[in-house]
Amino acid sequence: MRNILVVLFLFSGFISFGQGFSTSSKKAIDLYMQADNYFVRRQYNQANSLLDQAIKKDKNFVEAYIKKGVVYKKQRQYLKARTSLEKANELSQKTRHFYGLDFELGELYVLLEEYDLAVRFLESYIDSNYAKGDKKKMAIQMLQNASFAKENEKMMAEFKPRPLSRVINQFPLQYFPIVTIDNQSIIYTRRMGHRSEHDEDLVVATKNESGEWQQPVSFSDDINSKINEGTCTLSADGRLIIFTSCFGRKGFGSCDLFFSVKHGDRWSKPRNMGANINSRHWESQPSLSADGNTLYYISDRPGGLGKTDIWVATKDLDGVWSKPKNMGASINSAKREYSPFIHANNSILYFASNGQPGFGGFDIYYSKKEGDAWGKPTNMGSPLNTGQDQLSLFITGDGEKGYYSHEAMGTTGATQSLIYEFDIPEQMKVGFKVNYVRGIVKDEKTKEPLGAQVVLYNVDKNEAIARVASDSITGEYLMVLPEGANYALYTNAVGYLFNSSNFNYKASAQLDPVYLDVLLGKAEKGVSIVLNNIFFDHDQFDLKEASKTELDKIVDFLSQNAGLKVEIIGHTDSVGDPAYNKRLSQKRAQAVVDHLIKNGISKNRLRSKGMGSDQPIEDNSTELGRSKNRRIEFSIQDF
Repeated sequence: MRNILVVLFLFSGFISFGQGFSTSSKKAIDLYMQADNYFVRRQYNQANSLLDQAIKKDKNFVEAYIKKGVVYKKQRQYLKARTSLEKANELSQKTRHFYGLDFELGELYVLLEEYDLAVRFLESYIDSNYAKGDKKKMAIQMLQNASFAKENEKMMAEFKPRPLSRVINQFPLQYFPIVTIDNQSIIYTRRMGHRSEHDEDLVVATKNESGEWQQPVSFSDDINSKINEGTCTLSADGRLIIFTSCFGRKGFGSCDLFFSVKHGDRWSKPRNMGANINSRHWESQPSLSADGNTLYYISDRPGGLGKTDIWVATKDLDGVWSKPKNMGASINSAKREYSPFIHANNSILYFASNGQPGFGGFDIYYSKKEGDAWGKPTNMGSPLNTGQDQLSLFITGDGEKGYYSHEAMGTTGATQSLIYEFDIPEQMKVGFKVNYVRGIVKDEKTKEPLGAQVVLYNVDKNEAIARVASDSITGEYLMVLPEGANYALYTNAVGYLFNSSNFNYKASAQLDPVYLDVLLGKAEKGVSIVLNNIFFDHDQFDLKEASKTELDKIVDFLSQNAGLKVEIIGHTDSVGDPAYNKRLSQKRAQAVVDHLIKNGISKNRLRSKGMGSDQPIEDNSTELGRSKNRRIEFSIQDF
C-alpha cells in the first residue's frame, strides 16, 4: 500500500549554488559529491557521514553544512537541521549570500513553528532572482502558511493531546484510528516496519471493565493476509468494514477499496467494491456515513482538482453504489486532500489538506454541511495543527474525544507514528451529538434470534434516517441516534407482525444510549402490538401530522399481507369520566381506521374498538404509567 503516512515534505534536494564552492579543498568537494549520490538514493546516514568528513577537510565549507541541514530535515531531526543550517548562515556572512539557504531555513522555521523567522527568510528567497519555477511556488505557499499562522496565533484550543498507552502504541508504526460508536473498541492500521516488504494489517483493541485498552489483536484472519490491508471504515452497527488493499487481491488499480460483512462472529471473504467505486488509479482512505449510505474516499483519478481529491458515492435501496462525484472546489484544492472522516452526525466532514491556508504542510480542516452543500473549510487550529504534517482525525459520536496519529523521529532515528487521544474542548465540540440504540431481535414465543430489517425514522420529517439488518445468527442490531429529533424504530421480518418503538432524542432529552430487545410475533390471529408512533393532542381524536410515518407503515404492512384482518383498539388512562374516556378511545381508534380506508385498505378488513381505561398496562397513579396507558393497539383478528 502506498504509505501516505510518510510525511510528504516538499522535495528540496541538495542545493546547486552556481559556479564554484566556498571551499578550495578538492577532497572536501569530492566527499560532498559522493554524499549527493547517497542522498538521491535516500541513504541519509551514509550521506551525513561523508559530509562530516568533508567538513573535517574544511570547517568553513558552507555547502556541506547546508546539505547536512537538508539531510536532517529529511530525517525529521529538526534541531540538528537547525544547528547545521544556522552554522551555514553564519559562515555565509563571511563569503556570499546563498538564497537557496534562505529557502531551506524558511522551510525549517515553518516546521519548528518559528513563523517570524520563516517569513524573513522566505521573503528573502522569493524576492531574489534565484527563486524560479516550482520551488518559488513552494516558497510562496510556505510564506502564506507562515503568515496565516502568525495571524492566527489565537486559534488555539485548550487541550493536551496524549499518546495512548504502549499497549496500543506497541508497533513500529500505527495510524488511522477509528473508534466504534459505543467507544469500547479502537481499530487501526499497524505496520511492522518502514520498508515496502513490512506487513500492514488491521488490528482491534477493546476496553476492559476499568476502561483500559487491552492487547490489540488481528481484526480478522479472514481479512488480514500476507499482503497489506489498512485505512478502514466501519459501519455504525459494526457489521460492515470497508478497507484498502493493494497489490495482491484482484483489483482495478494500484490500491482498491474492498468490503467484508460480519455474520455472527465471522467476517466474509473480502470482495472488491467494483468498478463504480474503484478505477485503474489509486483509491484509499474510506469513510462511511453512520447510515451506511454515503462513502467518502481519496482517489487520484482524472477529473479532480488536485493531485489527490475527496470523492463521494451513494448507495441506493438495492445496495448498489453510484459512481463517485468529486466534492468540488468547496472542499478540494489544487494540491492534495487526504483522510476524509464524516462524523456520525452526518453533518461535519474532517479532512487533511496541504492546499488550504494553514500552519505548514498538511493541516486538519472541517466543513459543515449547509443544506445539500458543504461550507468553506475551517482550520482546526493549534495544537492539533503544527508546522509539521497532520493527516487524520477521528471524533467520537458523543463528541467527547478525538483520536489521531502523529509521526515523529524516534530515539533510534527511525520514524515512529503514535496514536494520540484528547478531550474535546468546548469550542471544538460538534454542533449536535449522536448516541445509539442497540439490542437483539427475537421471536416472541421461542426467543430465538431473528434476522430482520430495522429502520429508523425521523418522525418530525417522516424521513428514514437509517436501515440495518439484524444479524441473522445473533439477532443483534445497532443504529446511530442523532440528537435533536423524535424517532420511530420499526422492526420487520417476513411472516411477522412489525414492531413499533419511539425515542424522544431532542436536545432537552437525556441523551443516553438506548438498549432495546425487540420481540416479533408471527403475523397470525391473536398477535397484537402497541402503535407507539400514533399521536393525538390532549382530549382530541384528530391524528397529528407526526403520525404519518406509523400510518404509512401500517398501510404497507396490510398491503403486503392481503389476507389479514385487524382490529384497531383505543385505550386511555383513568383520569376523567370512564364513559367519556371510552367514547374518546373509540373515536381515536376509528380515526386510524378511517385513514387506512382512505389509503386503499378495504373496510371489510378493519374494525375499531374503544376500551377506555378498562385495560391498563401500567400504574395509573404516575404520569409515566398514564402515558403508557394512553395507546392505540393493532391486533390481528378473524371476524
